[in-house]
Amino acid sequence: MYSRRRCGLCDEARAVILVARGNRDFDFEEIFIDGDLELEREYGLRVPVVLVNGTEEFETQIEADLLAQALDRPHDRED
Repeated sequence: MYSRRRCGLCDEARAVILVARGNRDFDFEEIFIDGDLELEREYGLRVPVVLVNGTEEFETQIEADLLAQALDRPHDRED
């Protein structure tokens, strides 16, 4: 998840993701864009931006049921 340190929507998205992690096992990484010019340009006011298996799934808001669907979708793995 790309986010900002002081972002109410980011706090809400993080809470939804952490609840989902209680129901299934997946990695969660939060990347703060604050002060990173490249990330600021790419994500700017769109945060939070949530990627699932490398695909951008959510922007600004996240819905628990749609997150569950995205997590359950098969994806290609490069092992």
